[in-house]
Amino acid sequence: MGKQQGSRAEIRPEELSQEEQLVYYREAYLRERRKAAALSGRLSDANAQVEDLSEKLSRIKGSGIWKISKPVRSLYHFMKRTKDRIGRYGSLRGVANKIRNKMIERQARAQHGTASFPTPEERERQRNTKFSRDICFSILVPLYNTPKRFLLEMLQSVLDQTYEKWQLCLADGSDDDHSYVGEICREYASKDERVCYRKLEKNEGISGNTNECLKMAKGGYIGLFDHDDILHPAALYEYMLRICGEGADYLYCDETTFKGNKTIDHMLTLHFKPDYSIDNLRANNYICHFSVFDRELLEGMELFRSRFDGSQDHDMILRLTSKAKHVVHVPKLLYYWRSHKASVAADIGAKSYAIEAARNAVADHLRVNGFENFEIVSTKAFETIFRVKYEVQGNPKISIVIPNKDHVEDLSRCVDSVLKQSTYDNYEIIIVENNSETKEIEDYYKTLEKYENIRIVRYEGEFNYSKINNFGVSFATGEYLVLLNNDTQVISINWLEELLMYAQRPDVGAAGAKLYYEDRTIQHAGIVIGLGAHRTAGHTHYKEARTNLGYMGRLCYAQDVSAVTGACLMVKRALYEELGGLDENFAIALNDVDFCLRLREKGYLNVWNPYCELYHFESISRGLDDGGEKARRYDEESARFREKWKEELAEGDPYYNPNFSLDRSDYALRINQ
Repeated sequence: MGKQQGSRAEIRPEELSQEEQLVYYREAYLRERRKAAALSGRLSDANAQVEDLSEKLSRIKGSGIWKISKPVRSLYHFMKRTKDRIGRYGSLRGVANKIRNKMIERQARAQHGTASFPTPEERERQRNTKFSRDICFSILVPLYNTPKRFLLEMLQSVLDQTYEKWQLCLADGSDDDHSYVGEICREYASKDERVCYRKLEKNEGISGNTNECLKMAKGGYIGLFDHDDILHPAALYEYMLRICGEGADYLYCDETTFKGNKTIDHMLTLHFKPDYSIDNLRANNYICHFSVFDRELLEGMELFRSRFDGSQDHDMILRLTSKAKHVVHVPKLLYYWRSHKASVAADIGAKSYAIEAARNAVADHLRVNGFENFEIVSTKAFETIFRVKYEVQGNPKISIVIPNKDHVEDLSRCVDSVLKQSTYDNYEIIIVENNSETKEIEDYYKTLEKYENIRIVRYEGEFNYSKINNFGVSFATGEYLVLLNNDTQVISINWLEELLMYAQRPDVGAAGAKLYYEDRTIQHAGIVIGLGAHRTAGHTHYKEARTNLGYMGRLCYAQDVSAVTGACLMVKRALYEELGGLDENFAIALNDVDFCLRLREKGYLNVWNPYCELYHFESISRGLDDGGEKARRYDEESARFREKWKEELAEGDPYYNPNFSLDRSDYALRINQ
């Protein structure tokens, strides 16, 4: 019998005769024309369907029954949202965890509100601190019909700054009914020359008014401040520490929303952010407030561009951080974002145009950075949290390396899922046989002989996960490698494309997947160094329900992480070989984390992608490291890891805010004792 192929046979047109080349290219052309015609037909049908449904919806919304049924609809949607929120936690256990985290957060709030403000003695010390640089901050505040109380509290929060070399630039586009805005600002300006006020002839919108503020700015660093928000008194002082100590040219901090008519101690959502993460930023404007940057970054470019109004800050942050030499995150809650009826903090629907503006801002950034044919879609987490689909370049060969010892059921389930689920067609599977002792495994290997793209290679030494993978890679012929455990099962049919779209990028080292246990709880959603009892590394969102959105929606978008699990990891083969593969001193555990950290040392990003999904029946093959010899071995490798990466562990994971507890994997806040 002829051999079956799990991937398309490789044909090199240059090796064919001229006549054969004509046939080859003609067939390829016809195949693509048929695909294009089919897609065009589907698009035409979809457009017609959308038009028909839109017309029906307009008729329904214009009817009297629709209008009088609004109270009933509102109640129904409230109940549905409540049910959906509970459903996201997956189980009663998930709901209990959420309640417990909310209780912890309530305790933590006391640490981050007015109680965190400097004492009179500390305030005086900060005021008298001598810095190595003499910097003036120009804080830009576009005003428009600002409520009186909000305006006064905003102004006072700037006057209360312990670092006193600042300039407050106020451009006022308020209408005649809000003339008090100008009266208050002029009064403050008459008492303090650092306050600069200009009444605009007409309201130019967020972008235009802020650009008018910039015309008044004289400082070396520019800060962006909303007209109804509040700054922590030590915000500028903390930024000066990083500018002088670290050479920061773009800075941001943690922030919270608070109830509009209450004090900042009435917090709603505390947002503790990662350090600068480009993939996070493309998916979601997590940086937001309080953005301050070196004025030189603006050279040759606009501050805000009016065509991105509603998401002008996201556009600006993407442009300036791409240009910055050192983006610094201050992991302290220094910005208080007021949530009230008309603010985006309260409801993105208050400014629905912000969604499209955000998508356009990300698209513009991607095009400027050389990406083409990408797709940006909203996720279930939030309309302005995006999934970015990059185009896979070419059709490079992928080598999937699967170590195995016995466990025919696990291996066959894994291999079958790769063969049946994969839409990507140019791959090979290398099974590294490691001293199996059952006849069943040899019988299974014989059934795989019909596949030209599956190879069995035999490793005869003692079990060492790193050595086995390195041995398997030595037989690989692909440009890209996937390290895959035999106790996994592919869920996403485009899993290889989802990994490849990131692994192909020149700035990316490893790309990893979202893995679930059999009960559909999360086994892997990225790795944080220092997390867990051994203070080596741990998985975030561990055992959370598959439906969970994660902390601030983080389970819904691709993001930069310190490490991804070797249970499913893609990397360029050349890069793997450059690093010498997995460190064989880590025979059992932490070899994948060590590998990813070495990639980061080389300047590469590691990306976790939630849209590449697999089951992981963890440790079925070799058992858990929770007792006896295995536990001792794990302890030894943990100690070796802590010694090798002690500086990185001391600094903390850059993608995991130090305000989170290292004893829990669910982003619970750390409570200071």
